[in-house]
Amino acid sequence: MRKYILALDQGTTSSRAIVFDKNGNIVSKAQFEFKQIYEKAGWVEHDPFEILDSQLRSISAALDGGEIKAEEIAAIGITNQRETTILWDKKTGRPVYNAIVWQCRRTAEICEQLKKDGLEPYVKQCTGLIIDAYFSGTKIKWILDNVPKAKTLADEGRLLFGTVETWLIWNLTGGKSHITDYSNASRTMLFDIEKLCWDEYLCEKLGIPMNILPEAAECSKVYGYIDSDNLGVSGLSGIPISGAIGDQQAALFGQACFNAGQAKNTYGTGCFLLMTTGETRPHSKNKLIEGIAWGLNGKVIYDLEGSAFNAGSVIQWLRDELRLIDHAFECDRLAESVADANGIYLVPAFTGLGAPHWDMYARGCIVGITRGVNRAHFARATLESITFQVTEILEAMIADSEIELTELRVDGGASVSDIMMQIQADMLNTRVNRPKTIETTALGAAYMAGLAVGFWESVEEIDRIREVDRVFTPRISSNERKERLRLWKRAVERAKAWEE
Repeated sequence: MRKYILALDQGTTSSRAIVFDKNGNIVSKAQFEFKQIYEKAGWVEHDPFEILDSQLRSISAALDGGEIKAEEIAAIGITNQRETTILWDKKTGRPVYNAIVWQCRRTAEICEQLKKDGLEPYVKQCTGLIIDAYFSGTKIKWILDNVPKAKTLADEGRLLFGTVETWLIWNLTGGKSHITDYSNASRTMLFDIEKLCWDEYLCEKLGIPMNILPEAAECSKVYGYIDSDNLGVSGLSGIPISGAIGDQQAALFGQACFNAGQAKNTYGTGCFLLMTTGETRPHSKNKLIEGIAWGLNGKVIYDLEGSAFNAGSVIQWLRDELRLIDHAFECDRLAESVADANGIYLVPAFTGLGAPHWDMYARGCIVGITRGVNRAHFARATLESITFQVTEILEAMIADSEIELTELRVDGGASVSDIMMQIQADMLNTRVNRPKTIETTALGAAYMAGLAVGFWESVEEIDRIREVDRVFTPRISSNERKERLRLWKRAVERAKAWEE
């Protein structure tokens, strides 16, 4: 009988199910969106049951669309939007509040108080993170402090916490497995990434009872088995859930970045750049996040992570707000029609600057405009702005890791832009490698699940089956590269000086 791996890719705006074959090829996929809830400015929520329902519908649609029988699924892997926080009653299975999404800024004041209390050095040393509303810990505290039912259930020993993969696993196994993986645990601001356990001191400081936290485990192991009696998806009972990994770490694994110094960048709304650093935890001096990439075969692999808040969103801005283009692909066409950006530099700090600056008060700016600048130059500057941000993050990663980059592996929707990938290779002075399968997030989850059940034998086998679509190599001189980066960094300083 033919066999496949089913990957559940639970994202911020939609849930997807993708079926992969032995060669890592997509056999079938389906996707369903769900509602975004904005109760107040800066607040972002999801209905946990909508997340679950959209994921279940995507499973049914993917299997039906590919004419795949449930018994042909060897295992299921899950990848997910990270940090999003759900608390629920383990007796009834009902959430006590909506899921608080990773984007939500409601706990900023809690974070400021933690900083005033002097917790920053401890948080960095223990968790590898900075104190920020981005992460799960303060979201849990907010629910416990503001939802009376949550505190009552916690006192009764009935409350459970989970990020999205934990919520899905708990429901898919009929409430039998309350578990997370190391990569997701490392994004909570509660997990010691060296001791591989929940930190008692941080939980105490945030007022979080440790009995609500899930078991933390490797990313590739059997977490439990599907119990589909009450799920509305027939025939899946008994299939093992054997992989779980946060979305960006999943893309790193799906790109086969198994060795120290290998890196990937996902070009989406923002850019998420991760570098594998091996079994030794890195210590960043350049404001990068230190985390767990994955746990596999008794070993923990660490990573460095940096993000740029605006990437694909800048192209959308050209289209929707400035109306300089009608379609995203028109940005490429215009950019290719000119040799350069005619001296203009766009810093897309619409929501501040991410790594390595972490300046929330910076604002976007365009410098160097002369009378000869036209919309083609704006398009070119837009694509260049994305590559400059990635270059700065990678420079910080190389400085932190003391590992010289030989290649950047790329994925995400905007990675289909040939001209942007060429500019990226030029600015990095290294190869940019784009795979044939750019669904690397789901693929990483599939690989984790498949390794646990012997569908794939080893990471070496996975490395062999990765297929390359195109490799871009540098074309500009060292002097030109240095001058472009010098002027970009001057433009960034202008953006950072906005509120001075």
